[in-house]
This record gives sequence, C-alpha cells and structure tokens, in this order.
Amino acid sequence: MRIAIFADQSDWHTRRLAAACRARGIASEVVSLRRCGFDVGGDGSGLEIPGFADRLPDAALVRTIAAGTFEQVTLRLGLLHALEALGVAVINHARAIERCVDKSMTSFLLHRAGIPTPPTFASEDLALAKRWLATQPGERVQKPLFGSQGRGLVRFGPDDELPADDAYAGVRYLQRFVGRDKGWRDFRVMVAGGRPVAAMLRHGRSWITNVRRGARCEAVAPTERLATPSLAAAAAVEADYAGVDLIEDPNGALFVLEVNSMPAWKGLQSVAPCDIAGSIIDHVLARVGERRSAA
Repeated sequence: MRIAIFADQSDWHTRRLAAACRARGIASEVVSLRRCGFDVGGDGSGLEIPGFADRLPDAALVRTIAAGTFEQVTLRLGLLHALEALGVAVINHARAIERCVDKSMTSFLLHRAGIPTPPTFASEDLALAKRWLATQPGERVQKPLFGSQGRGLVRFGPDDELPADDAYAGVRYLQRFVGRDKGWRDFRVMVAGGRPVAAMLRHGRSWITNVRRGARCEAVAPTERLATPSLAAAAAVEADYAGVDLIEDPNGALFVLEVNSMPAWKGLQSVAPCDIAGSIIDHVLARVGERRSAA
C-alpha cells in the first residue's frame, strides 16, 4: 500500500504523518499539488502525480493546498476531484475542503444542521451588511472569507466604523462576537473517522486565541459536551478529519466557530495523550479497507 501526502513542504506535520505510515509498514510520498497535473488522451489514468508513475496511490491525504490564483487553486481541487472519481480514497475530499475554506458555506451548513454557531452574515453588498449589523446587538467580528491562524480578524462595536472591505477581497464575512470580555479561551477538538481524538482548551493572550498568537494549550477530555457538536460539525461538512473550534458565551453555552479541513495540530499534540498523526493514518487505512471490501 502506498499513500500520497499532499503538502507543499516536509514540515513537522508531514513528518509526523510519514512516521505514522512507517510505523504501520505503509509507504508514503509527500507531493505538492503544484507538481501534479492532468495528462489525458493516452493510455494512463489521465493524471500525473510525481512518485506514482506506475500506479495511482491507494489513498491521498491532503495536508495543505498552497495559496494561489483562482485558476491554480481550481486546478488543484480538480485533481482531488479526479482522484476521487478514479476510486482513490481522498482525505479530506475536495468537497469538504471547499466547504471549510469558504467560511460562509461552513456557517450555512452548521446552521442548516442545527448546530449552534454565532449569527453570521456574508455578502459583497455594503447596504445589506449595514442592514444586518443594525439587527445585531453588542460587538461583532469581521473575518477574511479565506483565512487561518487569526489573521485579519477585527472586532468592533455598534458605534464603530465598519472595517474597510479592501483588505477582505471585497467580501464581508461578519459574525456576532459571542466570547468573553476577559479570560479569553476556546476549545479545539480533533475529529477523525467519526470520533473525537483529542481536545484542548486554548487560553489566549487576547480575544484571538490561536496558538500562533501565543495562546497556552491545556489538555481537556473530549467529553460528550465537546464531542457531540464537534462530530456533528465534521459530519455537516462531510470531513473525514477536522479540527473543530468551539467557544463559550458568557453564560457557558457552546458555539461552533469553524471547521478546519486541513488543521494544524502541533499545539494540540503538545498536550494530547495520543499520537494524532497515527489516529489520522489509522482512519486513512480504514477508508482504504472499506473501498477494497466494496470493490
């Protein structure tokens, strides 16, 4: 069995995943989607994937998709769609990645599934945005539609000017702020294969609680209170594995903020009692087994 790990560099995460493959006697190859392509009209599969000239991988684990032009990202997602069409287990598949990268679609799917998530608005239209803001009490947050690691987040009150949209590619993605005014914290739950693998509490230096922003990680048990909405959130976007971010309001009610289909877990691994990469690879192998049994 051979697995393609799609990533743009051999970083800490890909090294952990490759080590987990070796520990299970599985060969893996780290490949950038930028080096892959379509080659149709010949006798092959129609795809060019470095390291897999003789046959397609048994599974493809998507760790990262590099930023690029609209055309470049479309091509890379198309390659993942094509692999899925050829019967390769792609984890996470392109549809799940598309749903999670687009925060507005994530919010829509969470709401549609009945999962508590902050009131959210997304549009290009400024008048519509102002009309929505007029209905929302308290503070609000503007986020990039595409983004991670807390970059581009702006918190503002009812009397503040709406942040300019030129830094957000012309799209306003707005949420009601539901967190605390002090003692900033939120939860990250790693889900893989329909089960909660590990969880942590992130204590932030500010209201932005990402580990890259200096948050302190504390291990917590993935109790039913955390696991139930996290599993439902991953299922809502159809992600095989995901990092689910949850936050408490001042009254202790839990809301799902985001579902990350290509999550980092270095901070979580520093406090987790299990090997997260190993749990992800175990799920990949289970998916391959399911496909072989069905064939």
